This record gives sequence, structure tokens and C-alpha cells, in this order.
Amino acid sequence: MNQKSNNQSFRDKLTTVSDDGKRVWVYAKQPKGVLYRYRQFVAYAMVIFLIFAPFLKIGGEQFILLNFLERKFVIFGIIFWPQDFHLFVMALISFIVFIVLFTVIYGRLFCGWVCPQTIFMEFIFRRIEWFIDGNSQKQRKLKEQAWNLEKISKRVVKHALFYLFALIITHSFLSYIIGINQVKELYVLGPKAHPGTFAGIMVFSGVFYFIFAWFREQVCTITCPYGRLQGVMLDTNSMIVAYDYNRGEPRNVHNNKDANADCIDCRNCVTVCPTGIDIRNGTQLECINCTACIDACNSVMTRIKKPKGLIRFASEKSIREGITHKLNARAIAYTILLAVLLGVVAFLFHIRADIETTILRAPGTLYQETEEAYTNLYNIEIVNKTRRKFPVSIKIHEGKGKLQMIGGDLCALRGELVKGMFIILIGKEELSSSKNKVPLGVYSGEELIEKVSSTFVGPNNLDTY
Repeated sequence: MNQKSNNQSFRDKLTTVSDDGKRVWVYAKQPKGVLYRYRQFVAYAMVIFLIFAPFLKIGGEQFILLNFLERKFVIFGIIFWPQDFHLFVMALISFIVFIVLFTVIYGRLFCGWVCPQTIFMEFIFRRIEWFIDGNSQKQRKLKEQAWNLEKISKRVVKHALFYLFALIITHSFLSYIIGINQVKELYVLGPKAHPGTFAGIMVFSGVFYFIFAWFREQVCTITCPYGRLQGVMLDTNSMIVAYDYNRGEPRNVHNNKDANADCIDCRNCVTVCPTGIDIRNGTQLECINCTACIDACNSVMTRIKKPKGLIRFASEKSIREGITHKLNARAIAYTILLAVLLGVVAFLFHIRADIETTILRAPGTLYQETEEAYTNLYNIEIVNKTRRKFPVSIKIHEGKGKLQMIGGDLCALRGELVKGMFIILIGKEELSSSKNKVPLGVYSGEELIEKVSSTFVGPNNLDTY
């Protein structure tokens, strides 16, 4: 904030809402500069990944699949099942901690550089608008223009393209949920076979169209919880897009060459802002750290032969004290903690077993007695988390007794869950307690895949006191 001014009226309302409560439309000027080119590279790389990732497959599995309906998840070609829920909990906790600590150190950098809302809005929909309606001045002129053939044709073409890209985004997200093969099947069978799914596609594409055609930057200031929370996560040491009021104030409004202040009040930083704020007022809710104002200001500084960096990445403390922003001990510690958290999650995913077996005694059953032995009935569930099928057999790994599968050995297909039943028989003379631990081995051929154990129940009179 400009410390030389006590005017805080800008904080009493949103920049996109007028005094009478009406929407103030933002006609952002297209940025140009080094940081904008970097953002373009990041944005288009992410768009390409988002659209084409469902088509990528590893070992026959989709690269990323989040099928909540069937509780099947594929991350980087690795299949995860509900039995891996603890891994997702750890990953979610780590992600939340990561977001908090990242914001504390690096500010709202995520919003301006990798948030899907910003990427789609600034690098697809707004570029379509610039291409069809022209720059910000032409857009304002077109809005005030009477409805004629030019205005109607531009509006029809622009909004048709808006809805087309909204459909593409909808199908991309749908491909991550039900799989790209199922999306292809939908269109082979047609709307009559899946009327509910096609209705959902139209609804969600309409929502995306509404967001990017009308709601726009309001998502970042009204809807997004992260934008609301940034106020409690930032402090004076956080790295943000900041205006150096020590260099820029008092502003040289008339471009007086003899003035010492660097800011000439050209307002280029305001005209390129996608949320319509004046960064010179200080940190604000609407700022998404997109760095468009940095590029705009640097170009002006170059023209008037002043040092760049009047608006730059810096902390409020470094601006106030006139020093270069540096990572302090806390920032370094947080960064190390982030790395450790990511390392722990990666390690947990790495040690995840390929086969997970659950063996439980059949519910509601007791032991059975024959002339020579006692028997227990067991249920077995085997989850194959790999991309190859496993013929599976169960054997008593150590100890006494015999095991008989009901229906023969099992075969766990890739990414599937297989169920079966078996009986364990233990001779009467070999049983010394009413409850006995039975170590079992899960084998694929002669290879021991996993060791498990279960309880064998016998008569109470076998217990010795």
C-alpha cells in the first residue's frame, strides 16, 4: 500500500462493482513482456496436458482416471483402489499444507500462473475476444455501438466459440471421471442410449460457458475460497506482486523530467489487470499475481529510461525498508518442510503393495467338527493393483493344517478385485487352543507375493488355564 496516503476507500468495495451495485465490466488490455511469454508457455503446456492426458495410456491404463462412481483411480498409469484410501488422505493433507505454506512464502502465485480458471480465461477465452472484438478500446466501442450486422455477427461468432470451448473443457473433465473409452462409447451409442449423461454434459458445458463468458474474474473474488483465505495466509514477508511506493511516490502526473518519482501515472498497470485493480494501492483481494502489471510497468520504465522493477515480486517488508527481498529462515524452513512432505507421500506411494489380500472368517459361522479335524470357513478378497493378471493360490505358510480352496485357485485380472472361499482343516491332536493364529501365504505360481494371517477357532474346552 502507498504508505504516504491514508485513503483506504478502495478497500470498501470491489473494483468490478459500481457504487449502485452494478457490474463494472473489465476490458483488459493484452499484456506484452517477458513474464507474459513465460505464462503463455506454462498455460498452453497445461491446456495441452489437460486435453490430451486422457488419451495417454500406460500398460493399457489411462494416464489419469478419477472414477469416483466405481471407486477406481489411476494416477500416472498406476491403479489405486479404496484400500489405498490412506494414501489419498496423506496426499490431501500434504496438499493442503503445501498450499498454505506455499502461499505464506510465495503469495498467490498459483492463481496467476497455474490455476485452470486463469489459464482458460486469459489464454483462451480472452484471446478469442481480442481476436474477434479487438483490443480493449474497440471492445468498449463495440458495446456502445447500436445493434447492426457487424455487432451481431461478432457476438454470434464469439459466443459460439465460447460454447465450443466450454464443451471441450466439459468433455476433458468427463474423460478424467469415466474414462476416454466410455466418452467415445457415449457418442457411438448416441443420446438415446444415455440421455442422462448427455443432459449432464449440456448442463456442465452451460456452467462453464456462463463462467467464462460472463462471471469471469468474479470467480476469483467472490467464489474461490483460496482468494478469500489469502488474507489470513499472507504476512509482510510473503513474496507478492508489489508496487515500490518509495520509488514511485509522489506520482509524476505531468511527466516532469525533473521530478524524482519514477511513476508517471500512465495507468498501464491498471489497463492490463484482468481483475481491474490498481496495484499501486497495495495488496488487494482481487490480485491474482498474474504479473501483467509488472510487464506493463517495465515497458514504461524502459521508455522513460528508468530502472525496471517499480512493480515487482517483493515482500511488503522489503518495499518498506528499501531492501532486496530475500528468503528468510522461516521461508527456507517451510520450503524444506514442503519437500519432506512431498517426499513422504512419494515414498508411501512407492512402497504400496501390488497385491492386497484380505482374509476373514466367514461371518456368522463357527468351527465344524469331523472325526479327525476341526474346520473353519474363510472369505478371501484379492485386489490386483497391477496391469498384469495374477493366478493366485493360498497356502499355509508355516504351521500345521491343510487348506482347501472352494472352486479352485483364483485368478486376479489386472486392476480387478477377485473373491473366493476356502476351508482350513486342523487335526484335533494338533489344536491346543480355541483361538489360533494361522500364517498364510499368497502365491502366484511358486512366487510368494504376500504374507497374511487369520484366526482359527476351535472348541472352548481346548483352552488350558
